[in-house]
Amino acid sequence: MRRTEYMVKGCDPATLTVRQLMEDAVVTCSPQASGFDIARILSEWNFGSVPIVDEDKTLMGLVSESDLLDAVIAGKDLRTIKASDLMTKQVVTASEDTTLVDLATLFQDRYLIRVPVVNGRKLVGIVARRDIVFGYVKARSDYWP
Repeated sequence: MRRTEYMVKGCDPATLTVRQLMEDAVVTCSPQASGFDIARILSEWNFGSVPIVDEDKTLMGLVSESDLLDAVIAGKDLRTIKASDLMTKQVVTASEDTTLVDLATLFQDRYLIRVPVVNGRKLVGIVARRDIVFGYVKARSDYWP
């Protein structure tokens, strides 16, 4: 859950960090997961991507809807192809200390929708454009039902 959801009074949005904006309960998959299992997770949870992590939560890559579509176009069977063969390995990430403004700039400059949040190489959360907007509104609000 985002820490901004617990805010009871407004603040300067420029003081918000990724640590406050991110979701810390992240659905992940292993590198051995099938493309079909990933497609099912994305469909059921209404996600656009899923981080791929090893046993100790080290971020290995990310599989997006686009990666799955590329595999289908290439004639690959999602039931047999593995996440390790589908995933984008060079993933843009953020740290927990990244500010809202720096994060918004990263999203706009790179045309991103969401990025994994890491501490070193360990996945600790995920943050989306929607989280930035929510955090900004929450920070500027004097009252939130």
